[in-house]
Amino acid sequence: MKALIERLPKVELHLHIEGTLEPELMLALAERNQIALPYKSLSAVQAAYHFEDLQSFLNLYYLGASVLVTENDFYELMSQYLSRASAQNIVHAEVMFDPQTHLQRGIGFEVFMSGFVRAIEEAKAQWGLSVYLILCFLRDQSQTAALETLTLAIPFKHQISAVGLDSAEIGHPPSKFEAAFDAARKSGYHLVAHAGEEGGPAMIEEALDVLGVERIDHGVQCIQDAALRKRLVKDQIPLTVCPLSNVKLRVFDQMAQHPILDLLAEGLCVTVNSDDPAYFGGYLTENFLALDAALGLSEKAFRQLLANGVRSSFLPEAEQARLIDQLW
Repeated sequence: MKALIERLPKVELHLHIEGTLEPELMLALAERNQIALPYKSLSAVQAAYHFEDLQSFLNLYYLGASVLVTENDFYELMSQYLSRASAQNIVHAEVMFDPQTHLQRGIGFEVFMSGFVRAIEEAKAQWGLSVYLILCFLRDQSQTAALETLTLAIPFKHQISAVGLDSAEIGHPPSKFEAAFDAARKSGYHLVAHAGEEGGPAMIEEALDVLGVERIDHGVQCIQDAALRKRLVKDQIPLTVCPLSNVKLRVFDQMAQHPILDLLAEGLCVTVNSDDPAYFGGYLTENFLALDAALGLSEKAFRQLLANGVRSSFLPEAEQARLIDQLW
């Protein structure tokens, strides 16, 4: 199974580029940019990458993002992830980024987008890796801030494929961003949203009904609602599930309790992704290996998960068909 997991082509649909900041790069960029961190050594940073819940992770996540200052910093961040992705035989990635995290530090779109795009173009030329960018609104900020971010993104619209919603879910329902998502839809973006990770099934329904998203990021709390699961099966709404993340953030206490294979057997369009791999203990291959170790991943289920990922992507149908042909 390990050889098959490593060999077959894969797509990744739920990956936060700021969440790929490895401790070594964090320290190097902090030193380069003279950013003071509350850590005295690499081992101290590595120890900090252990947390108890989503909020404690987010605190570290935003601290880590503070070391990203120049175009070259963002280039290095994206380049390191895409190099790892290519090594894991990821052939297409839809990569989320959080512009508000950088804008509030005085770092504009022209800085981080230039770095991201340079790395993406190099990865395409070197490995044939295709990458789509997903601009995410921070849900703990206001809808006004989201709309302002969407306006700032206009000059870079041709480099952005979708708009999403992430960060702390509790207390920030999808409906808070209805106008921002309406504006994004009218601008021609694909729409996705985090829902049903720490929040309940109602968050998933609201993301679908109020925001009109095409994909749900996480979505695992649909296990609480049989009627919602039937709807997700009927409409084949993709769920971009992140197993290692779910265990690390205590959504489930251990991988053996993860419901992804049960949801797959029930007919839901679940996919496997790595979320914030530098913080959660593994990239895409490691997520598949963890599922296999804990739940016994059959070859049929593995290939179906891969095919679901391809079909759930925003790739053109012809490219989806070409990739699916390589999976069977």
